[in-house]
Amino acid sequence: MDFFPVFLKLTHKKVLVVGGGEVACRKVDLLLKAQANITLVSPELHPHLVSLLDEGKFEYLKARYEKSLLTQFDQVWATTDSRELNHQVYHDANALKIWTNVVDDPAYCDFITPSMIDRSPMQVAISSGGASPVLVRYLRERFETQLPQNLSLLADYSGQQRTRIKQHYKTVDERRKFWETFFRLPAVETATTEQELEQAFSGLLTSYQDTGANLYLIETGNDPELLTLKALRLMQQSEFVLYPDGKNDIFVDLCRRDADRESYEHENVITRAKQLLDEGMRVCILASKDQHRPALKKLCVDRNGIFVPSHS
Repeated sequence: MDFFPVFLKLTHKKVLVVGGGEVACRKVDLLLKAQANITLVSPELHPHLVSLLDEGKFEYLKARYEKSLLTQFDQVWATTDSRELNHQVYHDANALKIWTNVVDDPAYCDFITPSMIDRSPMQVAISSGGASPVLVRYLRERFETQLPQNLSLLADYSGQQRTRIKQHYKTVDERRKFWETFFRLPAVETATTEQELEQAFSGLLTSYQDTGANLYLIETGNDPELLTLKALRLMQQSEFVLYPDGKNDIFVDLCRRDADRESYEHENVITRAKQLLDEGMRVCILASKDQHRPALKKLCVDRNGIFVPSHS
């Protein structure tokens, strides 16, 4: 991992942008969305920046960059068309321990900006660490078509219900299961107004019952891309993942990130699965296609579990 993914809160932070051209326009627009306190230094300004300056969006220093300008800034962006000047800004700022970004030059960045899908307050960020911008753009286009346009509405509404839901469900686990059911309701997926969400929410509060323990037996096969949508959905719902000893691979990574995970030997997996089910857990057992596991299938039948065969 070359860069640690993180979302920074820049509200009222002092940010210095060095450069006043087209690249600076893009960065200033993003920084303004994050409500940063921007100061821009450049001998000249792009017309777009002139219009923003006229609206009082940032402070402007009509001057050439000097190291003395860095005092008391929390973050610095070097956006000039001079590679030498950008590198000088980076070294000067690093000497003062100020986070710095030299645009389109990852080797001279303390942080980089990913490609973003903005459904505020929901945000999705994608990055290749500067290795393949075209691939990142391709993935962003794919994600844009998959993510519903009402994500902003869903995020705002669900955030408003945090106190309300705590009055009905006392534990984090109970609340999580409720929200998982809520977000999968057809009425929620197609909702365009807060009133529609309220109707679905209120209805579910009166009718929802936790189904308790569940067992999902997923046959992994050899190619993760051949997993069915049903298999992926169940893997994401699981609270505990059991995987074959020595097989902590891509199939485990595709399971719910915060689920507990544990490897198993064939002779003890049945006992361990029963223990977890008796504790009310939603258990996912990953089993490779070539494993001899009639006992696993029998357990699945006995516990009214779901078996998803491999397509590879």
